[in-house]
Amino acid sequence: MMTDEARVYRKKYVDVEVAFRSDGLMLPRALVWDDGRRYEIDRVRAVQSAPALKAGGAGDRYTVMICGRERYLFFEHSVNPDDKRLGRWFVEAG
Repeated sequence: MMTDEARVYRKKYVDVEVAFRSDGLMLPRALVWDDGRRYEIDRVRAVQSAPALKAGGAGDRYTVMICGRERYLFFEHSVNPDDKRLGRWFVEAG
């Protein structure tokens, strides 16, 4: 079995269904893999600016509960001011 230290991680960009509150807070509601599997996000426990330590990069790190397990979901802001996209969502995949 490969240890966490020996595993190579990468950013895996995913589709995320999002709700926006009236105060502007963006809350992910479901994560959708490229093969169509959909996972409800039971709860958002925390949101903070943080690096993706395993896969590299940085953005807003959402600590979420999916199927009773704590996971990190990252929102990487677009750096191009002319881009119409706000950014992209990713997870650390190993």
